[in-house]
Amino acid sequence: MRPLIVIRRTPKIDFMAWHKVGFALSLLLTLSSIVLFATVGLNYGIDFIGGTLIEVRSTAGPANLAEMRQKLNALHLGEPSLQGFGPPTDVLIRLPRQPGGDAAQEKAVQEVRQALGNEVDYRRVEVVGPSVGSELIRAGVIATILALLAIAIYIAFRFEWQFGVGGMVSTLHDVLTTVGLFALLQLEFNLTTLAAILTIAGYSVNDTVVIYDRVRESLRKYPRMPFRDLINLALNETLSRTILTVSTVALAVLALLFLGGPVLRGFSIAMLWGIIIGTYSSLFIAAPILYYVRPNRAAVARSPETMPARAPGAR
Repeated sequence: MRPLIVIRRTPKIDFMAWHKVGFALSLLLTLSSIVLFATVGLNYGIDFIGGTLIEVRSTAGPANLAEMRQKLNALHLGEPSLQGFGPPTDVLIRLPRQPGGDAAQEKAVQEVRQALGNEVDYRRVEVVGPSVGSELIRAGVIATILALLAIAIYIAFRFEWQFGVGGMVSTLHDVLTTVGLFALLQLEFNLTTLAAILTIAGYSVNDTVVIYDRVRESLRKYPRMPFRDLINLALNETLSRTILTVSTVALAVLALLFLGGPVLRGFSIAMLWGIIIGTYSSLFIAAPILYYVRPNRAAVARSPETMPARAPGAR
């Protein structure tokens, strides 16, 4: 059975000629993301800031969001958020947390029921307190940091510590720029988005590990090849796999974006950005960093997986 081939011949693209431009662009994106997070901030969902989530279904045909919003505004419960959910009859209503504890939240739900009357069926009501929200933020930050550390430790153990540095930096870059994108577009940041960020970290490190494995293999095959040329060779040899992986994952994410509805929109946008920025960081950050933190060629050559040398392009 013949393998699926996207690029039949190994190209000779000089990726390293652009790595300084890539570093500059990544630095700009990362600093911009940090500034946006510090100044504009994230549009946290109810999962993190607390509030009430009500899922209703209109019994009189497609829901009239404008009319429902007008009725809820008259209650003076804060700025309500109404969003179509699935079929045109379903609506997600988000209310900010009311001052006064659980009793105030229950009272707000009852007022909403009275305002909307019998025109809707109530399918779900969730109340999230601020303490729960702060715990979720703390747990999310800890989970992300631990994931990044685990990735760096795995790569350092699997290869050399120099590889771990490149993997850590590129993955951190992907996470920060994703957060910056959500701050810029003010998309709702909730637990689903956090799951997308952790998924992005996994996708990015998977692509990076494939490239690093080819770099290590090339270090054994061509011990005297200039390191700059060796990195270019590894990137070009894995380019076909990179294109194939990006294409298939992007098709799945685009299907979620256009067919998954509003609930999955934030997750889909985060994943789509993660595919793009993760591939970019693998090519222009993770691999070029090795050029400056050179792995020990002698240590790699002594590893038990050493293979006999062959000329580039030989089958």
